[in-house]
Amino acid sequence: MLPNTGKLAGCTVFITGASRGIGKAIALKAAKDGANIVIAAKTTQSHPKLSGTIYTAAEEIEAAGGRALPCVVDVRDEQQINDAVEKAVEKFGGIDILVNNASAISLTNTLETPTKRVDLMMSVNTRGTYLTSKACIPFLKKSKIAHILNLSPPLNLNPMWFKQHCAYTIAKYGMSMCVLGMAEEFRGEIAVNALWPRTAIHTAAMDMLGGSGVESQCRKVDIIADAAYSIFKKPKSFTGNFVIDENILKEEGIKNFDIYAVKPGQPLLPDFFLDEHPEVAVIKQMESPGAVPEAKEEKPQPQSKAHFGAVEETFRIVKDSLSDDVVKATQAIYQFELSGEDGGTWFLDLKNRGGNVGHGEPSDKADVVMSMSTDDFVKMFSGKLKPTVAFMSGKLKIKGNMALAIKLEKLMNQMNSRL
Repeated sequence: MLPNTGKLAGCTVFITGASRGIGKAIALKAAKDGANIVIAAKTTQSHPKLSGTIYTAAEEIEAAGGRALPCVVDVRDEQQINDAVEKAVEKFGGIDILVNNASAISLTNTLETPTKRVDLMMSVNTRGTYLTSKACIPFLKKSKIAHILNLSPPLNLNPMWFKQHCAYTIAKYGMSMCVLGMAEEFRGEIAVNALWPRTAIHTAAMDMLGGSGVESQCRKVDIIADAAYSIFKKPKSFTGNFVIDENILKEEGIKNFDIYAVKPGQPLLPDFFLDEHPEVAVIKQMESPGAVPEAKEEKPQPQSKAHFGAVEETFRIVKDSLSDDVVKATQAIYQFELSGEDGGTWFLDLKNRGGNVGHGEPSDKADVVMSMSTDDFVKMFSGKLKPTVAFMSGKLKIKGNMALAIKLEKLMNQMNSRL
């Protein structure tokens, strides 16, 4: 992993959402240099499923060699942001680095995203980033280091990244647009950059989203902490960049990325907004300002015929794999709407008794409805098409509980060898 250089000794780093996960990992990395860390987060009491508070994070930061200032901050509240900035300047004398890490997520489509969730994502992601930056900028201007780092993706106008979770994409891209604008506005005074992972990162929030077992397909938060540290070491002239964690660490000479894997050797889930999988249509960069982005045309691939027998055989093998333990661990009913030749409705009940499969709709309402072609269904259950990639590329449409949908992937992995 990237060694500490001591460069951040005595620097003050203001981090939103630093009580756990990626924010805390960045804080601990800087603390090892002897940095001052302002923990700007709203968690004061431990959550049953999300461990860590601003106070436990402060203890870890000081144990790592840094100085900590825990501040109760909900980034939706401008007064709380301003109060925390004032306390930071009073205690540490200024602010050298701002990390806009706080974020809210809901991977739901337009009709299934409640207004309350839309408002939350816009307020935390875009507005919170803007207001926190605004509050810190007067002090960052006085710093020799002067960095703003937003945990947000490259601005990719491929419609694929909008159609399944439009509100979330807009909210995250709002953070990235802050980078685009502020990097130019404060060029020469403050470096403003974005950082985004190439693969899924294992956090407590990821466990809630992806369910038990998802960690084996993730990297540790350490990779983001190391990438962020690498950015902080760069001069103010390094600005306006949309950095991918793996890329900048390769520039640092890191060659063995297994050190960042939760389970080395396991396939990794790709993260959102990066057109790097062969099954995903890539949008070419616009050649001139104002150009309308056009999706790269994919050559039509010959479809292998998925007969009703293949679907039926898949469900037979699935049924043979069911057990009380699987049902207890999953607790969900899945409905599959399969299109194309020999399509139809099927269900997988992993909620009642020892589980069940069948043709037609389930007797109880499905928690998740998955729509796809029969051909892609067979590929997905046999391990030839990753559910994540199928969803991202639009081959798989999901209605209902996204966390339970992701949970099904673990069961598929167990059955791949038999299908």
